[in-house]
Amino acid sequence: MFAAPWIIILLSTTCYSLDNGLAKTPPMGWLSWERFRCNTDCVNDPDNCISEKLFQTMTDLVVADGYATAGYEYINIDDCWLEKHRGHDGKLLADHQRFPNGIRALSDYIHSRGLKFGIYEDYGNFTCAGYPGIIGYEQEDAFQFAEWNVDYVKLDGCYSLPHEMDLGYSKFGKLLNSTGKAMVYSCSWPVYQIYAGIQPNFSAVKTYCNLWRNFDDIQDSWTSVENIIDYYGNNQDLIAPNAGPGHWNDPDMLIIGNFGLSYEQAKTQFAIWSILAAPLLMSVDLRTIRPQFKRILQNRKIIAVDQDPLGIQGRRIYKHKGIEIWSKPIGPLYNNFYSYAIAFINRRSDGTPSDISVTLKELGLIHFYGYRVEDLYENVDYGVLYPNTKIKVKVNPSGVVMLKGEVQLPNEM
Repeated sequence: MFAAPWIIILLSTTCYSLDNGLAKTPPMGWLSWERFRCNTDCVNDPDNCISEKLFQTMTDLVVADGYATAGYEYINIDDCWLEKHRGHDGKLLADHQRFPNGIRALSDYIHSRGLKFGIYEDYGNFTCAGYPGIIGYEQEDAFQFAEWNVDYVKLDGCYSLPHEMDLGYSKFGKLLNSTGKAMVYSCSWPVYQIYAGIQPNFSAVKTYCNLWRNFDDIQDSWTSVENIIDYYGNNQDLIAPNAGPGHWNDPDMLIIGNFGLSYEQAKTQFAIWSILAAPLLMSVDLRTIRPQFKRILQNRKIIAVDQDPLGIQGRRIYKHKGIEIWSKPIGPLYNNFYSYAIAFINRRSDGTPSDISVTLKELGLIHFYGYRVEDLYENVDYGVLYPNTKIKVKVNPSGVVMLKGEVQLPNEM
């Protein structure tokens, strides 16, 4: 069918990531933005507005409904939590009506439930929604986040100059470190420079940021997910080598369980995000999510692919007439032979499942002693298969079949 050899670049032992010891695997958690946006109308929509009540509710559900035990640990505020002005002392102020007890109290609540707390700001004069940005207050804001016991900071890039971001984002990362409170640092630095026609310095980006955005904000649609998949496939030679423990490409939130994806499409997003070693940040109403989407988000075998400690970002290895195959090297290893996660995607819309036939060798699985192959969605164990074994999968339109091939040792034969 085709040959897809992997060229593996061995990672140096030198630490190129932000020196905070965090995000050794991609962060997992819940983020408000895609589902709840900038809804500040707590009078007419008290259950869905950006407020301490909403974040406390989602915190409780992450714990009670099994997401925390599956690995989701961050509860992250996005834009629209602030007052429109700073305090008389220059400090950031949470909206006093929607966050009456203040940000430290919300942070304490989230920590009391065994989770971690993330917050949003912007490297600009204003946030994207028009609230105060950090420009001119970088040191004060970094230390205020530390005082609030923040664990994760997302720094957006509205109302700023892209050519100043190399200096500004790196400076703020250093300031976060200088507080003595370790905080995951999520940057929007590359995407704003790309929009401005500037080639990002990814060596600097991964030095100062734990994760970063490269492409458009995700929207609640299959078209949006497809556009992101295409971007990461078409640009993989440039961006995939930058990912690794402590520093990750971020294709944006998981929209699984909302309104725009079918069941098959939701499975596809989760599979590809895991192949990409992407942060898994749900943005969904956990009060109303349907059971089949909850099962996708809590699929521990696919989560394990995403969280594989080797931290290698997978790649698209085949694309033809609407069929794609993506592959990610994972552990365990034996004599420099990797195990692999493989995702077969059907991007066709002709209404019937497509059959894909391929040998393991054509997928790059060439270890003489074979691989134990398992379907990670269907929980089917196909036993030990060998490089010349041909496998056949049936993939639904806009759907995925995801397999894991675990390399076998001689004594396992």
